[in-house]
Amino acid sequence: MNLLDTLTNDVKQAVKAGFNIDLETVEFQATRKEFAGDITVVVFPMLRFIKGNPVQIGEAIGHYLVDHVEEVKAFNVVKGFLNIEISDAYYVSFFDGIKEDESFGFLSPDPADKAIMVEYSSPNTNKPLHLGHVRNNLLGYSVSEILKASGKKVYKTQIINDRGIHICKSMLAWEIFGNGETPENTGLKGDKLVGNYYVKFDQEYKKQIQDLIEQGSNEADAKKNAPLLIAAQKMLLKWEAGDQETVELWKKMNGWVYDGFGETYKNLGVDFDVLYYESDTYLLGKEFVTEGLKTGVFEKEEDGSVWCDLTDEGLDKKIVQRADGTAVYMTQDIGTAIQRIKDYPDVGGMVYTVGNEQDYHFQVLFLILKKLGFTWADNLYHLSYGMVDLPSGKMKSREGTVVDADDLIEDMATTAEDISEELGKLDGYSESEKKALYKTIGLGALKYYILKVDPKKRILFDPKESIDFQGNTGPFIQYTYARIQSILRKADLNTVVSFDGLMLQEKEKELIKQLQLFPEVVQNAADNHSPALIANYTYDLVKAFNSFYQNVSILGADNAIEKSFRVHLSNTVANTIKNAFGLLGIEVPERM
Repeated sequence: MNLLDTLTNDVKQAVKAGFNIDLETVEFQATRKEFAGDITVVVFPMLRFIKGNPVQIGEAIGHYLVDHVEEVKAFNVVKGFLNIEISDAYYVSFFDGIKEDESFGFLSPDPADKAIMVEYSSPNTNKPLHLGHVRNNLLGYSVSEILKASGKKVYKTQIINDRGIHICKSMLAWEIFGNGETPENTGLKGDKLVGNYYVKFDQEYKKQIQDLIEQGSNEADAKKNAPLLIAAQKMLLKWEAGDQETVELWKKMNGWVYDGFGETYKNLGVDFDVLYYESDTYLLGKEFVTEGLKTGVFEKEEDGSVWCDLTDEGLDKKIVQRADGTAVYMTQDIGTAIQRIKDYPDVGGMVYTVGNEQDYHFQVLFLILKKLGFTWADNLYHLSYGMVDLPSGKMKSREGTVVDADDLIEDMATTAEDISEELGKLDGYSESEKKALYKTIGLGALKYYILKVDPKKRILFDPKESIDFQGNTGPFIQYTYARIQSILRKADLNTVVSFDGLMLQEKEKELIKQLQLFPEVVQNAADNHSPALIANYTYDLVKAFNSFYQNVSILGADNAIEKSFRVHLSNTVANTIKNAFGLLGIEVPERM
């Protein structure tokens, strides 16, 4: 039982003993800095049940706690607030229990619990990953790790969107304009090569539209009748019909892209337990469209298209299959969700990491799955996140105005190098050590800058601001971790003495109180699917440590007991920073 639970019971007993009232709840808050105390009981809500002066009520409860609860050493009452001082012995005992626990704050999965499948990345195979995908990957990976730390079994997955008209556009452009280019003969990563032809299609398509307009066509008809688009639509039909030549081209170009994606994922430090491909799952989706027609969940229009009428639920009608029988995104997502539960029967819920422009899509998807009779559809969650903007404006893939993920990772390392060289902190490092450190700092800056923001909020990304060595940044926290490692290298962690009876300095107590919050923060982050809670907790922990470091001598303590305590306290802080940053997918360097 934690301190808050213990105090809740104790306060209830105090009220019962003093006023013969059974309180249902007790309200606590942090004690304001200008008053002595560690935790405050708010007396005002009790006045509904206890008649009397709030100060007198608070004093009566305070005296009971001091007399009956060993953790409480003193109290004071300010108006209707009972400020409780907790004994040093309680904090020392708590710390003694966690100082050797390298997995402090993490829970092991309960075998009886259902697993959670977290989907993220889920790129189209017609272009390389860009800054928007980076936020998606970092969020999905981090939420997976946080859910695991909270005691859940997690499967990390993605659905690779490897079919559809957008894929055919890249294929067609390469077929027409490619002149046999390959990753091998161009030296380009495969995803970049294919992405170039997606841009090329758009450029040529726009020229054809303009030509048709100049020939007297209106813009809407020109867009519909441009020969390139018609050819891409025909290619999609041939692919769905299994045309051998089309399928071979599709396999070849997708293979190039998968190799490119794999390299980017490795550089970004994310991974997956299982992969799904739209080309496999859309057929299962079409099967359930047929089932839904039989049960009345879907209805067929005169042109042969199939729809789901959700107007009674406050939404609109949603197409699930085109008139020509081809699948839409919704068809594929229905099939993918069902296939995942078939493959992993222990999964009881799913998290979809997808940008907020798809909010409506997931409302509809979850509702359709419920209508199809799947009980697990109640446990589907859309981790909706805001877009990432740049000072120059919004990115557009088809126009080629995106920040490429690989280029961004490289640029972050270069920026870290420039700043580190300016600060002159790396004397004695070999070139390979420096290079590895620049990457660690650069990636840490990128990940922290993105993950410290609530997922729902839009981000304006500034690379230079993210690599500041001061303030709420990844490098600042990494630097504090490295500082602690420097202290530990000069100390002896094997020297452990009894801390019984140790009197704590205020900064020591503040640091332990901050450590106490970590398990609760992990659970809250899991419940809210928010890495931002972990990121900002870590920053607060680092601020508390730096205040401790500046005010309390660690290695120059007055005696061996104090020195041993402070060394072990520093080590526990370092482990917690490392664990917290691990949940964000961020490495911490031993030296900086």
